[in-house]
Amino acid sequence: MQTTEDLAALRYARMRWNTPLSEEHAALLLQRLDIRPGARVLDLGCGWGELLLRAVAAGGVSGATVTTGVGVDTDDAALARGRALAADRSLDEHVTFIKGEAASSRETGDRVLCVGTSHAFGGTADALKALAEFVRPGGRLLFGDAYWERPPTAEAVEIFGEETVPLADLIELARGLGWRVLHFSTADQREWDDFESTWRAGQQEWLLRHPEDPRATEVREELDDRLREYVGIYRGVLGLGYFVLGR
Repeated sequence: MQTTEDLAALRYARMRWNTPLSEEHAALLLQRLDIRPGARVLDLGCGWGELLLRAVAAGGVSGATVTTGVGVDTDDAALARGRALAADRSLDEHVTFIKGEAASSRETGDRVLCVGTSHAFGGTADALKALAEFVRPGGRLLFGDAYWERPPTAEAVEIFGEETVPLADLIELARGLGWRVLHFSTADQREWDDFESTWRAGQQEWLLRHPEDPRATEVREELDDRLREYVGIYRGVLGLGYFVLGR
């Protein structure tokens, strides 16, 4: 018997955020962003906006000068989840979620988040060029992007593209485009393993509940393929760097 559960939504059900990032690491990045009361935080490609909500809360939402936030994404389900989270935390008066393309947004912010969204701008270099227009004078950008932890195989390059470069080259690219690297840190192996596991967890749990569902074979094959790719091709090869940038 087929269930009515939304399998696409289950893919993200167990994820805190759609990036390899621990609670402690996120707290460090928000500290390095130095979000001040009254700042406007913009998250481009926000998903459900977990990091955005924490950034706004870190800046302060009480008193005469409150921090506000705007999240931009194209995923209706993620945006709905973000609005529900904002309401649960009494942040819905301070955070707005907008459906739209990150690259074509006209929003700006004192603190801008762009994590795992460089593809929306056409790649890393184009993103670093374009994002300068979104950051207000004196502001900071949290930029999260992939790099090669060690030389990739042809299979890894086929999955993630020719533009991915080693960490040193990524930092030099940012500097060459006028950014100052105020802080950088990278996702560790536990963060990666947890990210990959939680990406599969919602649908894995569904499979255990509904092994005879007509969709089960397809879901099982997709999850197994992703696990094989991760462990066999890019675990320890693909890195994710978080950069707090200013200019």
